[in-house]
Amino acid sequence: MIDDPALLARAEALVAAYAAAGLTIATAESCTGGLVAGLLTAIPGSSAVLDRGFVTYSNAAKTESLGVPADLIAAHGAVSAPVAQAMAEGTLRHSPASVAVAVTGIAGPGGGSAGKPVGLVHFGLASRDASVRHLERRYGDPGRTEIRRQAVADAIGLLESVLTPTS
Repeated sequence: MIDDPALLARAEALVAAYAAAGLTIATAESCTGGLVAGLLTAIPGSSAVLDRGFVTYSNAAKTESLGVPADLIAAHGAVSAPVAQAMAEGTLRHSPASVAVAVTGIAGPGGGSAGKPVGLVHFGLASRDASVRHLERRYGDPGRTEIRRQAVADAIGLLESVLTPTS
């Protein structure tokens, strides 16, 4: 993933833009296992932008590290919009970062169901001055590596969207 030239170019531009804007990032990752933070740290100067990353693969880690309520996970499942949003909010509560992106999904090859198939990924995006956003992707089953690559690309896209004024 870190050797993907297109993703590296996007990460480089993102780091430069966040640095210029005086913004910082924190990540909370489940199915991507730290790949978003890893991509950002592949860029020289990323220490000015990336504050921290949480890898919260288990439900317990989501609760203990980010404060995601266990009853929320029990009610909706770890791979859900409410949990992705709570992960992003919890990341901001547990860091001084300006913006937090969270990723939770089913990368496969197992673990999917009819309602939550392999390739389903939920994202949360929280910032200090905006409401929490959610993105859902259904990548299908192109394989674990490709699902994770696409999820990293979409997480970067969410972080890029913070820099784009909405109309």
